[in-house]
Amino acid sequence: MPANLIFRTATLADLPAIIALLADDALGREREVLADPPDARYVSAFDAICADANQRLVVAELDGQVVGTLQLSFVPGLSHTGAWRGQIESVRIAAQLRGAGAGQQMLEWAVAQCRERGCTVVQLTTDKSRADAHRFYEKLGFVSSHLGFKRKL
Repeated sequence: MPANLIFRTATLADLPAIIALLADDALGREREVLADPPDARYVSAFDAICADANQRLVVAELDGQVVGTLQLSFVPGLSHTGAWRGQIESVRIAAQLRGAGAGQQMLEWAVAQCRERGCTVVQLTTDKSRADAHRFYEKLGFVSSHLGFKRKL
């Protein structure tokens, strides 16, 4: 397991590396836009995330290079007696580190961040086609407990 992973809030300078990580798989290649400078829609989304105290875009660094990313959302709710939920999205680890423990280290760090914020549950979604991701999340104690629905607008 890479022992030197550093987790930090992303900066605008990290945006190209984050987009490249998002694009580095079969689904991402179809939906992400690699451009220099980054597409203005990414910059707008980055600014909105940074402006929201309940959002955190995170990168994992190894030897000064961005090798992972995820977004944490802290969601208040009335159900479960006003419980907060931690939502983990857009989890990506550089291809050369997959299977080496870096993803596990990043997810365990993210769960700890949710716990520190007082969340009573941590949840995430993953595409049905990502069988390897399903096994990975189950290994970390996540349970496929709900059926999710989406509607494109």
